[in-house]
Amino acid sequence: MAHHSRSSRDYPRASRDYPRASRDYTNGRSSRDHGSSSREYTTEKTTRSRRGSHLPQYNHNGHEVTKGMHPDGESGRRGFNPIKFLVISGRSSSTLSMMSNLLWPIVPIAIALHFARPEWHLAIFITSYIAMLPAANLLGFAGQELSRKMPQKSFAVVLETTFGSVVELILFMVLLKKSVGDGNVLVVQAAILGSILANILLCLGFCFIAGGMKNNTQDFHPAVSESGNGLLLVAAMALVLPSVYYKYLANNVDYTSTLTMITNNTYKISRGVAIISLVGYLIYIFYQTVSHDGLLHEIYEADDHKDKDRHEELAKPKLTLTEVVVALLISLACVSLIAIFLVEQIPFIVKRGVSDSFVGLILVPLVEKIAEHLLAIDEAYDNQINMALAHVMGASIQTALLNAPLTVLVGWGIGVHMDYNFAMFDAVALVLAVLVVGNFLRDGKSNYLEGVLCVMMYMIIAICAFWFPNPAGHGGGEDVCDKLTKS
Repeated sequence: MAHHSRSSRDYPRASRDYPRASRDYTNGRSSRDHGSSSREYTTEKTTRSRRGSHLPQYNHNGHEVTKGMHPDGESGRRGFNPIKFLVISGRSSSTLSMMSNLLWPIVPIAIALHFARPEWHLAIFITSYIAMLPAANLLGFAGQELSRKMPQKSFAVVLETTFGSVVELILFMVLLKKSVGDGNVLVVQAAILGSILANILLCLGFCFIAGGMKNNTQDFHPAVSESGNGLLLVAAMALVLPSVYYKYLANNVDYTSTLTMITNNTYKISRGVAIISLVGYLIYIFYQTVSHDGLLHEIYEADDHKDKDRHEELAKPKLTLTEVVVALLISLACVSLIAIFLVEQIPFIVKRGVSDSFVGLILVPLVEKIAEHLLAIDEAYDNQINMALAHVMGASIQTALLNAPLTVLVGWGIGVHMDYNFAMFDAVALVLAVLVVGNFLRDGKSNYLEGVLCVMMYMIIAICAFWFPNPAGHGGGEDVCDKLTKS
């Protein structure tokens, strides 16, 4: 790794680097006077039993807290109430999320067009693309509601990130399954790197802009930035090296290897790297939720209390556990269905002049991580920069160390030649983006200027991707288009 691991004692005390957090709960009952007492956070590793014993029996709204549940996620209700379910889900977690829920009428329109007018390819693609926004937002909101009920903050952040990445994983799997031969491999490869770029440039850039405009300069804890940036740098190297191997040998006459041998070796290398990456992801989860959970729990708790609107957030009605499960089932069904509609239209969109690179690098990532992006930007605006950074970096790490390896291994299993032989343009863009973001994170501070620079860099990549041609003999599924057109 780029940075050696630290113990919790090596980091600055959270109580010294961040304002003392207001205690919301006193004497087992809620206190609406947030300045009445304060809680000093330490970086000493807190055991789960100690954390569980310190959870109050009543939350901010005076609801009795279910045993083992965090007070912030207690709804005070049981079962399923359709009216409250619709109202709470409609309001979502932020203004941006609530606005995306206005697009729900597009969902049935997209479904109807797919079955009633299958020849309207452009209309189906556009409506399916828009319909993915509210469906993904509901999935992210349900994941957020579930994570609020978790007693451990570090585990809750990992859980939120995981649900935010489910849309991406579904899209990758549908692309592989619907691929005729290796027709969708280029789109999946571009989407993997495009997802990371959208996170660390576009989303993080807007986080810095939103936080910088409201709070001028924001400080984040090195435990969050160092581990995230170090893992991302290693993950980027793992993703890029197989393509460097292929490009170097394929274009070098000094070696006797044939192109077929180099291609087969690249597949083998990619599968080996995928397995190692999955092991690395498990170690990362262990670091987040077991070995350093006390430190991260304290940092995220302190971030929660830095939100000036925290009392309003706590007062909002919450979904019950049953309602969360229903929301997850509905959103997963919608996301999976819409993903199939969307992927089926990609060959026709490419045939109309949109390159595989632009579809995978820009269009797919923008829609797949919408819930994660909205959540992170809202957290940065509320001065919860550590939480925002954890979601952005965590989502990028999950794409590189979990979702990308799974696509390689699943492709191997179903006979699709999916590997890490990325286009050199995509690979170079990823490495440069990781280095730029790492430089911004080095001083432990962020401002709106750094955010604008990140967004500018993403826009430059998007412009280049738009004019990036498809490889000779590949039409991004052109053979599929021809077959379907003839039929």
